[in-house]
Amino acid sequence: MMSLTFNDPSLLQWLDTHSESDYDKLPFGVVKMDYEGVVAAYSRGQSKISGVTKENAKGKNFFTQIAPCTNNFMVAERYKDITLDETLPYMFTYITKPTPVTLRLIKGGNGSQYLLAKNA
Repeated sequence: MMSLTFNDPSLLQWLDTHSESDYDKLPFGVVKMDYEGVVAAYSRGQSKISGVTKENAKGKNFFTQIAPCTNNFMVAERYKDITLDETLPYMFTYITKPTPVTLRLIKGGNGSQYLLAKNA
């Protein structure tokens, strides 16, 4: 599992078949959401990058309640696409001091979508 990388082409399949405790072992942050943006899983790595705890994230809308700095055409609007697997440079600015990150936006076919983050 630890050989899995941020850019791994099989990452969506792995994310869809593993749990939040598995996400915690990855060297980058993972946010699992439903298609409405409600957080189902929030990894330890994501908490470290964002400053938001798992307890504060789960069950809330990621784009409006957890990371409103992502509620824009560059991030949130991209999830309206039927298929999505895109990597982009970004700056988290909500709770933390401005933090440069690389995001990977992935939309699964099973009702889940993912936002992955690593420090840039």
